[in-house]
Amino acid sequence: MPERIVSPTGRGLLLLDSHPTGCAANVARLRAEADEPADVPTDGPVAIVIGSSAGYGLAATIAGLVRHGIRGVGVSFERPPGRRTGTAGWYNTIATDAIARELGHDFSFVNDDAFADTTKTSVLDLIAKRYGGVDYLIYSVAAPRRTDPRSGVTYQSVIKTLGAPFSTKSLAFDTDGGATLQDITVEPADEAEAAATVQVMGGEDWSRWVDALLERGLVRDGFRTVALTYIGSSVTAPIYRSGTIGAAKAHLEASAKGLTERLAAVGGSATTVVNGAAVTQASTAIPTIALYTSLLRSVLGPRMQSPIRQSVQLWDFLTGAKPADLDAEGRIRLDGWELDPEVQSTIGDRWQLITPDNLQEMADLVWFRSQFRALYGFDVPGVDYAKPVDPDLPWPAA
Repeated sequence: MPERIVSPTGRGLLLLDSHPTGCAANVARLRAEADEPADVPTDGPVAIVIGSSAGYGLAATIAGLVRHGIRGVGVSFERPPGRRTGTAGWYNTIATDAIARELGHDFSFVNDDAFADTTKTSVLDLIAKRYGGVDYLIYSVAAPRRTDPRSGVTYQSVIKTLGAPFSTKSLAFDTDGGATLQDITVEPADEAEAAATVQVMGGEDWSRWVDALLERGLVRDGFRTVALTYIGSSVTAPIYRSGTIGAAKAHLEASAKGLTERLAAVGGSATTVVNGAAVTQASTAIPTIALYTSLLRSVLGPRMQSPIRQSVQLWDFLTGAKPADLDAEGRIRLDGWELDPEVQSTIGDRWQLITPDNLQEMADLVWFRSQFRALYGFDVPGVDYAKPVDPDLPWPAA
């Protein structure tokens, strides 16, 4: 593919192209924010990160590399360059691999379907050959569908309520990412739709990864695995935590208990990690979340904790550098700053008062738009977007 100028064309919150240089600059920003220590070992613990190319999975990978010298494998499923550019995750992975190589860390990246048994086999073959075992597995998968390799059935997730329709406020986005306030009604899921969402976003695939490691004897003593989840505000609960997504997250959390029982023989454990709100490609697809996150930013400003800062805390907990903040359900909580009662009270007040006329004043839409576009490598400071770039970059060699 020849060099060309890459622009942020698309529809609303779906951009069709990603900017290679911008994605690399965004990964560099994440690295800088991780507050890299002066002395990082090159023979750190062995980790597998499922969903390592974007969102919280990307942040966890970068934080693990630059602060703890992790070795191992990152797994994601990204579209390569072709008629269009590669996905943002494609270029994020190339940039993250460059960090690993610069620091001398033996960390590889696999581009394949994490749900497939063949992917599990190839990744664990690599782990067995290079390291003989694994210390950590971080599961951070956000996918709209999943094909169960054992039944051949493809399940499609839905973002719906459970039980009754829900009318609320949300943002509508134009082709340039500008936002207007609208009223929406989200319909309830039927039984099949709710069950399918659990199949996609619940804990079954996470369990299969851990079981595959156990079956092959690759789990080291003290092994820890975490799956990333979200609870959020009462404002968004009807469409999120009390809806189909929440049912899937509840299954994920229940799976942790069963996994911990199976890991007891090696002194291991499985835990869910409750992250705070952030602008991610997955979250922007959920009604009300964009509006809520914009309001949250307007209330908190720079006190809002980014995914990379939360991931730094997560690794401190995993490695024992700091004690974990656990709730009554045994979940690691990284969302205290978001669910602070005073913050949520202010959010609730603004939610009731917001109108199309005061939208720009009440919600930080400028910040949200810049964060969203940065996910695709746009609006990143220091990047010359008028300069042609070569989007045909190869996936990192293992």
